[in-house]
Amino acid sequence: MRFGITILPEYRWSEAAPKWRAAEELGFDHVWTYDHLTWSGLQDSPWYGTTPTLTAAALVTSTVKLGTFVTSPNFRHPLTLTRDILALDDISNGRLLCGIGSGGGIDSTILGGPDLSPRQKVDRLTEFTELLDKLLTTDRVDHRGEYFETRNGRTLPGCVQQPRVPFVMAANGPRSLRLATRYGAGWVTTGGKADDLDSWFATVADLSHRLDDVLEEGRSFDRYLSLDSKQYALSSADAFEDVVGRAAALGFTDVITHWPRAEGVYAGSEAVLEKVATEVIPRLRVAT
Repeated sequence: MRFGITILPEYRWSEAAPKWRAAEELGFDHVWTYDHLTWSGLQDSPWYGTTPTLTAAALVTSTVKLGTFVTSPNFRHPLTLTRDILALDDISNGRLLCGIGSGGGIDSTILGGPDLSPRQKVDRLTEFTELLDKLLTTDRVDHRGEYFETRNGRTLPGCVQQPRVPFVMAANGPRSLRLATRYGAGWVTTGGKADDLDSWFATVADLSHRLDDVLEEGRSFDRYLSLDSKQYALSSADAFEDVVGRAAALGFTDVITHWPRAEGVYAGSEAVLEKVATEVIPRLRVAT
């Protein structure tokens, strides 16, 4: 089992930098930040850009993986995103993970444009992912699709990680799950809607089984679970150990929680975080 933590891009860098350093020092395997223009959970919170945040994070860390949680076509074009990915992969010396999903929430309407149906969102995600994959592995790309266009898209010098930066794909339905297994190095889920923790884990198990149905038998494929959709995993050390054990039993290779905030969503104590990182996670690494 590998362990990740998400640091929301809401802090001035003088306050955020110590958190990113500490995440690496505490032994987390990967650290993420949200890729939104505005997040519905904190609409009135300060919010900073994902690319400069990860660039700064790369400069204050040296070993931990750094990821977008998750990038979407809502406000990204594959060619401009390619340039950001190339720079981040280089600055971090090959530590970037690119989380990708279809996108939703406020980001889907804030820039205007048509209100897409779920099917259209998967169509757009498919074109986005296919084009991004091509741009990250090929120079001089011409593409004219329903949602995106490039004309002689130049993409030198290529990624540090070869053949390209790994994609960690968010997916629930059959089409997006097939897309994830085609282009992704891993799959990430936040589970489904549920009234309580047990019901939420039932949705997680169902989604994991759907992935099994479309995954080539015997293929190694990383599975990431965002733990905090129903209950904040760092509410206590015991709560964290419980949900990680349940995730491991479902075959997840990676789990992700959130850095504790002072109040509101993901409110918690940094003392609990430190206890989990220094006492619980080392024990769980051995057990799982």
